[in-house]
Amino acid sequence: MRGQAVCRKHGGASPQARAAAERRQLEVEARALLADLDVDPVGDPLAALLRLGGQVIRWQEATARLLNEVESVRYRGANGTEQLRAEVVLFERATDRACQVLATIARLNIDERLAAVSERQAEAVIGAVEAALAAAGVSGDLAAEGRRAAARHLRLVEA
Repeated sequence: MRGQAVCRKHGGASPQARAAAERRQLEVEARALLADLDVDPVGDPLAALLRLGGQVIRWQEATARLLNEVESVRYRGANGTEQLRAEVVLFERATDRACQVLATIARLNIDERLAAVSERQAEAVIGAVEAALAAAGVSGDLAAEGRRAAARHLRLVEA
């Protein structure tokens, strides 16, 4: 049977085996879809991890909204057994993943690292402006005005 670990005679026709087979088939299709994606390499892994953190939190919040819409966390399956709703499982998994990603972000001190990178970039820009002013022979009040103009421009770019 497609997606089954067992044949029909050995339990493959049961509702839980069919559900597991359907889940496995969806996972195979998802993997195939991901394999077809054209993925660029990660240039800034710290920023990428922060973006992932935001996505994980949004997914966890979306699954919480789904869970809030159900009347009961359990239901009776086709065979009469009590089943846990998929929304509950999604919410639990999303919460676990959010905890993992947030713990990784906290453990790596990403905010501090990004601040350090930004400081080094700012120092490089200041050094470049100073070198350009010196190479052009600009000093005194004109150099100060050049620095202010560069600062205004950088603030506009940042905004």
